[in-house]
Amino acid sequence: MTHDAYIAIGSNLGDRQATITNAIGDIQALETVTLVEQSSIIETPPVGDIQQGPYLNSVIHVQTTTNARDLLESLLNIETTHGRNRSQEQRWGPRTLDLDLIVFGDQVIDQPGLQVPHPRMHQRSFVLIPLAEIAPDILLPVHNETPRQLLKALDGAG
Repeated sequence: MTHDAYIAIGSNLGDRQATITNAIGDIQALETVTLVEQSSIIETPPVGDIQQGPYLNSVIHVQTTTNARDLLESLLNIETTHGRNRSQEQRWGPRTLDLDLIVFGDQVIDQPGLQVPHPRMHQRSFVLIPLAEIAPDILLPVHNETPRQLLKALDGAG
């Protein structure tokens, strides 16, 4: 069985563009994953009160034959190979690479370390803008709205 998954990618340390490009290559190299589409890369301000530089963000659509937990583990391993150490970083602090599994088909998963759809996705324009670019009309589980609708609501809330 094949699942459509969407992965948010962010970086604000080092050569951000190269990190994102290389991380996408690493994801494509996974045996169980096929890249379908990549959004544009956008630059966004950081979230939170920690002083840090801006992020580059993108979203990719992949098809995978694995389950969400195994895909997440692969993403966490890729982060590690790019210098991320989740156990020693500040929440919402700077990072070389952030890979978030934001959507996994129509599944709703709430397990320790794995929540799909991503619980704060609807509040983050840096996720919704690139997601709406490549999948404007997919119906997102839990929200029962599309990325385009969530982005419009977020833009109207500001």
